[in-house]
Amino acid sequence: MARVLLGVSGGIAAYKALELIRLATAAGHAVRVVQTPTSRRFVGEASFAALSGAPVLTDEFERDPARGAFPDQAPPAHDPLSHLELVRNADAYLIAPASANTIAKLAGGLADNLLTSAALAARCPLVVAPAMNDAMWEHAATAANVATLRERGVTVLEPGVGRLASKGETGAGRLPEPAELLAAVESVLVGERSAGGRAGWKGLRVLVSAGGTREPIDAVRFVGNRSSGRMGFALADAAARRGAQVTVVAANVGLPAGSGVEVVAVETAAQLQAACDAHFDACDVLLMAAAVADFRPAEAAAHKLKKDDMGDALTITMQRTPDVLTGLAARRRPGQTLVGFAAETGEHAVDYGRRKLTAKGLDAVVVNDVGKPGAGFDVPTNEVTIVTTSGERHVALASKGEIAEAVLDTVDAVRAAAPAPASAAVGGGAR
Repeated sequence: MARVLLGVSGGIAAYKALELIRLATAAGHAVRVVQTPTSRRFVGEASFAALSGAPVLTDEFERDPARGAFPDQAPPAHDPLSHLELVRNADAYLIAPASANTIAKLAGGLADNLLTSAALAARCPLVVAPAMNDAMWEHAATAANVATLRERGVTVLEPGVGRLASKGETGAGRLPEPAELLAAVESVLVGERSAGGRAGWKGLRVLVSAGGTREPIDAVRFVGNRSSGRMGFALADAAARRGAQVTVVAANVGLPAGSGVEVVAVETAAQLQAACDAHFDACDVLLMAAAVADFRPAEAAAHKLKKDDMGDALTITMQRTPDVLTGLAARRRPGQTLVGFAAETGEHAVDYGRRKLTAKGLDAVVVNDVGKPGAGFDVPTNEVTIVTTSGERHVALASKGEIAEAVLDTVDAVRAAAPAPASAAVGGGAR
């Protein structure tokens, strides 16, 4: 996870920065915020401080209670200069929204407030997200300033097109949505890490299954489970941030996918199996986190069954569904690594994971006890034990984004230990 310094300049779009912080911290990033004095007219420091869990600074001469440290760091023993220490600790500096005035200052190398002083001192990647009226965005001066920044290696995002702050006006100049801003920062970080020699997933093709299948009883009712797809989508987003090409087979998932993730929507176990079969041979990494129904009604009525026609009881004959992961494992090519997910309850959950590891010939199984508080269905957190042939790793209760990173780190370790260049696959029942 990364340390992101967020600079907020004046503009109505400053409210979007609040949601950006929520998304970034939920994904495991540590965030500090600096504001221009004008931005305080739109959103106050207290809101940013509450969401980031760290003091917010607006003035170069203001003492930083955290002494330049991010929420995941211990403060130094001395009081450093804020604009130097913040960017020294940051992995990336995002200015969002960046007003026309702030962009002009950045292009001119001005340092007349904490935000611009920090930008001038930053050696980490700088990402600028413009937000202004379309007339200001299309002005020749703004275009020249943006071109100057890009020539210097600054990542300047394209603003969105749509309704603007002034009533009745539309055009280019909208601040990108918070999820897009976060994806842009994470994409820059992936590039930095790859350039620095860290193990990346650039070039890998990743197939993820997520959510829970629904098996129809009639035209209205179904047999299903409570999987939300949060864990699967967290895995997909984490793989995309590492540079992978990601496709998600999503069974009844109502969540937005991250930037660069292709989604194939399915409903039933048969549809999920067909989609996975179609993509499996071409993928390098299979993250199969979907909770696939073990049984389905042998016959599904084409119409809605009427309560008055069913009497006091309804008997449904169930039949087994195919084991999708077992089928894929039987045809895996050399170099693929298979990791299963096991959603269990009770004290023997990990024992079952060990048996599944052997029985299906997997390289690892991620076991989560869904009976534990905070580790069940449709919650943002999880707690798992990752079982591999070389040992076990317990990951304490954390966000599903952090759990996803731990799983991908395990995949990296398995691939690194393989005798030949390996790919990876993860499968079977995450919530």
